[in-house]
Amino acid sequence: MGRALAAALPTAVHDGVLAYRQVSVVFDVVGRGRWVVRTRFGTVSVDTRIPARPTATITADPAAVTALLAGRCSLVSAFLTGALRVRGSMSTVLALGGVLAPAADLPTRARVRETSVFGVRTGYLDAGPPGGPPVVLLHGLGATNASMLPVLADLATEHRVLAPDLPGFGSSAAPNWDYDPVQLQRWLRAFLDTVDAPASAVIGHSLGGRFALELALRNPDKVRSLVLLCPALAFRRRQLTALARRIPADLARLPIAFPHRLLHEGTRGAYRTLFADPDRVPRHWFDAAADEWELTLRDTGHRRALWSATLGLYLDEPFGDRGCGTEWRSWRCRPCACGAPTTPSSRRASPTTSPPPPRRCGR
Repeated sequence: MGRALAAALPTAVHDGVLAYRQVSVVFDVVGRGRWVVRTRFGTVSVDTRIPARPTATITADPAAVTALLAGRCSLVSAFLTGALRVRGSMSTVLALGGVLAPAADLPTRARVRETSVFGVRTGYLDAGPPGGPPVVLLHGLGATNASMLPVLADLATEHRVLAPDLPGFGSSAAPNWDYDPVQLQRWLRAFLDTVDAPASAVIGHSLGGRFALELALRNPDKVRSLVLLCPALAFRRRQLTALARRIPADLARLPIAFPHRLLHEGTRGAYRTLFADPDRVPRHWFDAAADEWELTLRDTGHRRALWSATLGLYLDEPFGDRGCGTEWRSWRCRPCACGAPTTPSSRRASPTTSPPPPRRCGR
């Protein structure tokens, strides 16, 4: 199995998290043994010296690992179906899955790439046919692009699917920003330009839905269609705004002790409460999500980004000149002659001006 693992991997990688970090991923093959894939600044090797604290651990039976190494199954599909389980850094495991069996043509293979967007090192997943219509997946508050893997797998057969880690989350850098919806939509606009994805379909969850909406309102030419999954729209009743405005985001940089077991169990339990029937979600999905959350909290820069984004959503104005609700009401759409919905106008409404007329598709 160790020789097969080494044969399925390149000897060097030049893009993504594996190209510049030292990582160790343990393959725990049930009943066969354990092997470690190491990368040291782009150089890849395989051995059996198990580190005390690996970057991540993949657990699977021999049949699942054989299918993965032979290119019959992508790592994304194997994870979603439960053929393998992941603990630790999911972003590192996804990067490894992107380079396994490189000759295999797998629609659900998610290649991990990195680029500089708005001056921020940004990691993202790129899946599907390069010439397909682009779809951008934006994860929610405190999550990573791994949370969008089920959607990515469903869409990648016919679309080019791009799933970035938002600034301050996952494998992306955490600039010293105010992480409000306006700032994040500026980054998103630059991201679409950088990855050559004009007029994309944008699917946003939670925080991602909020600034996807902001982009559609400000730059409608960038958004072909918009799907909002429980978007984090502005609170209508906020009793602690005065206090929230006085809390510096840098407060989150203070050292905090997190007992691993207590944090993991508490996070997994909290995630289960988000579902009407949590038993329909595989347990290993919850475990992977809880590990990603713990990694976020243990990094001071990402912890600050999480807190700043939380404040940005809480302080988001619902009404008035800068109000999210006022802008949303100005987005009036009606079908045009071709049956397609109209594109929203980029003009911003105010309480004293009438909203602009909807724009037609031009056909």
